[in-house]
Amino acid sequence: MALIVQKYGGTSVGNPERIKNVAKRVARFRAQGHQVVVVVSAMSGETNKLIALAKEISANPDPRELDQVCATGEQVTIGLLSMALKEIGVPARSYTGGQVKVLTDNTFTKARILSIDESNMRRDLDAGMVVVVAGFQGVDADGNVTTLGRGGSDTSGVALAAALKADECQIYTDVDGVYTTDPRVVPEARKLDTVTFEEMLEMASLGSKVLQIRSVEFAGKYKVKLRVLSSFQDEGEGTLITVEEDKNMEQPIISGIAFNRDEAKLTMLGVPDKPGIAYQILGAIAEANIDVDMIIQNVGHDGTTDFSFTVNHGDFARAQGILEKVKAELGARQVTGDNKICKVSAVGVGMRSHPGVASKMFKALADEGINIQMISTSEIKISVVLDEKYLELAVRVLHRTFGLDQSV
Repeated sequence: MALIVQKYGGTSVGNPERIKNVAKRVARFRAQGHQVVVVVSAMSGETNKLIALAKEISANPDPRELDQVCATGEQVTIGLLSMALKEIGVPARSYTGGQVKVLTDNTFTKARILSIDESNMRRDLDAGMVVVVAGFQGVDADGNVTTLGRGGSDTSGVALAAALKADECQIYTDVDGVYTTDPRVVPEARKLDTVTFEEMLEMASLGSKVLQIRSVEFAGKYKVKLRVLSSFQDEGEGTLITVEEDKNMEQPIISGIAFNRDEAKLTMLGVPDKPGIAYQILGAIAEANIDVDMIIQNVGHDGTTDFSFTVNHGDFARAQGILEKVKAELGARQVTGDNKICKVSAVGVGMRSHPGVASKMFKALADEGINIQMISTSEIKISVVLDEKYLELAVRVLHRTFGLDQSV
């Protein structure tokens, strides 16, 4: 008998029929003798509806009250799934994040989990029940409802698996695993049987939407065995995300091509070239709780330099406004921005032992006349910023260049 945490995304519970199908799947696992904890998202489109509703009341909704509104989406799903399980003779009990209790900090709309009290869940599991928990939410020390940010149900699932020391955390979604790239862009994309946490972390951070990055971080930190599966197929092993590198890991140098359309670039021109300038620029951005991705500082010339970085597309206007204020303080020449860019990345642990990956990547892009605006590298990834119009071409070219369309 194993303890399994299963997480079902919004499309998997998108209507009553799909919720009933999830109940049948859970019942099969329980019939095999497993203890099952189910974590669910809101029904597909529900969170967007709730946010839109809030914005009809207020253009900039109060974050605490917005969390109160948004957390109701998952509350509906846990009740409906528990009903569906009981209808087919499976004892079940639903819990909100606060009832569990999933304790978070008080950063409303993107809270971080601090601890989980698993005692109620264990009691119900020992009594033979299926436990159904609302993902994406928790409570802070003052009892306020908090949410974990978009995609936060993945993090809820992994965090519960870590707290319960589950044998496996299964993430059910609308795809049957992790692919070499998005099949909608490259039809020849292949499903990976296994991928390392390192690779998955890079792919999630670089735009792969299969798993939320914080859930992968959590799984890696607590050594949670993680598997991505399709809720629309009854067969298949999905993709196992593992700490161990595959014995054949040196075979494919690159495991996947990730991309992100949700990028914007900001540049401050004519910045005084002296110590502390990077801190003054990025410190102001950090204080506004804006995440910075790629950073480039040019070689100084005539006592000044240019400083560029990328942010999330949604933070572009706010970051640009902050930079205009900082420009005046620093005596910089100009602030420019570009919100029509994208990021394309090649990811693979095989890079560690194979030189020449970067040159191969750059040549492939150059041969297609694609100009690279920024470059960032780590031990197992190379990312480039390009004009957004080249995104699909770049992804297809790199997928083919690194042989990812070939079965291994």
